[in-house]
Amino acid sequence: MKTHTAESQASITPDKALQILKDGNERFVNNLKTNRNLLQQVNETREGQWPFAVILSCIDSRTSAELIFDQGLGDVFSIRIAGNVVNTDIIGSLEFACKVAGSKLIVVMGHTKCGAVKGACDHIEMGNLTELLSKIHPAVYQEKDTFQVEQRNSKNDLFVENVSTINVKRSVKAIIDRSYILEQMIEKGEIAIIGAKHHIDTGIVEFYDDTLISDKSDVREQMSS
Repeated sequence: MKTHTAESQASITPDKALQILKDGNERFVNNLKTNRNLLQQVNETREGQWPFAVILSCIDSRTSAELIFDQGLGDVFSIRIAGNVVNTDIIGSLEFACKVAGSKLIVVMGHTKCGAVKGACDHIEMGNLTELLSKIHPAVYQEKDTFQVEQRNSKNDLFVENVSTINVKRSVKAIIDRSYILEQMIEKGEIAIIGAKHHIDTGIVEFYDDTLISDKSDVREQMSS
């Protein structure tokens, strides 16, 4: 597969970028990895990079974006932090990826059985991790399907997955709420953003269509929700 160039990146729309990732994940799940010459890609990207998408995901060792979307060197920006939470530095990185480097799609990707989410569900406090997990706590409190207090912890798999999904959707909204640059790019149709979850037992990435924000009407709807 050819390495992306400035021309090929410019020709990709947000919708096309999403389809490329979906197709890549399908190849990954079916063990049909694209044959790439990685050394050649090293040489072809030494003068510059033109990633078509930027993926915010967890540091979990099983969720490498390049692998599960079957992408090569120079294809995607990968931002990784425990619990795929959002902070100022991450939003700045997203702004660089899209406004400066030309990426067309932002994916916020959580995953099943997330240790950071479990820690937040159990209200773990440990050094600097305490502050990180506090960013997931709003998703814990927002989960309304689990009524019994004794079930609202990491031992309840359904509760954990509900919180994980809510956390992804909150992160999507937070990015738009906190970045005027990205908001304006979406309104102009230059980029889009969507949430997703990687199922580590199957390798399948589930995209949340209800989180897709790709135009001005989507932004206004998101702001009013």
